[in-house]
Amino acid sequence: MILAAYLRAYSRHDGASEYKEHAAAAVRLFGNDYFLWTEPMGDDAFSVVWQDARYLCPRYPRLRMLEGMLAFNNTFPDAGIIPQDELVTANDELSRLRDQSPAVRSHILTSAWHVPIRWFAAFLHEEKEIYETEQGLSVRYRTSMEAALQRVERAVQIVEGAGFDPGVVGQIEGLESWLKRFSADSMLELDYARVAQLFTEGDLVLDESVADTAASLLALEQGKYEEAGSFYTTIARRWGRVQSLAFAN
Repeated sequence: MILAAYLRAYSRHDGASEYKEHAAAAVRLFGNDYFLWTEPMGDDAFSVVWQDARYLCPRYPRLRMLEGMLAFNNTFPDAGIIPQDELVTANDELSRLRDQSPAVRSHILTSAWHVPIRWFAAFLHEEKEIYETEQGLSVRYRTSMEAALQRVERAVQIVEGAGFDPGVVGQIEGLESWLKRFSADSMLELDYARVAQLFTEGDLVLDESVADTAASLLALEQGKYEEAGSFYTTIARRWGRVQSLAFAN
């Protein structure tokens, strides 16, 4: 089973939503000839109470599957895994979904086997929560969308100002663009989810990935490049071990 972490954008519930609350169920495999996933196709939503208000995160599973298929092909255009006619069909269906509901957008980003380091830039260490799951402890962070966007915008400025490769800057800018799709009163959640199973409970409790990311960015901003590199190396080593599982056969 592929273990994944999630970045979820929750919109403040206005009382008019018709979404059914997503009910946790046993993990099942769904798929087609090219991909597997573990989510049912119903258009329901995750529902949480945060700071005395209710927030909803629509799953839009079909939309996300189509986006994922096309993004995979764009990342590996020469892989030849998905036939061209299937890509055309997927692109046409995605276009129809967006035309029918222009306001619909993906509220969830998924990362297999690890948490991308750029995601940590949106949070503060003080926002860390340890919570219980059926599989053991896991970690999540929650913050306002306004604060998250300000932090990521600052990260873009710092990394760009330090002269990093456009490919590195572009990844953080991609996150910035995604966050801008949501209103400032939304809530952003980083959930280690099942990726937490790859760490001991002690490692999860002591995990300081967000703090290390913030320290690396601050040192970079101050021109302390060796110090910035040291903090970044700490994060990369922590997550490189589990990320390498994506390439294990």
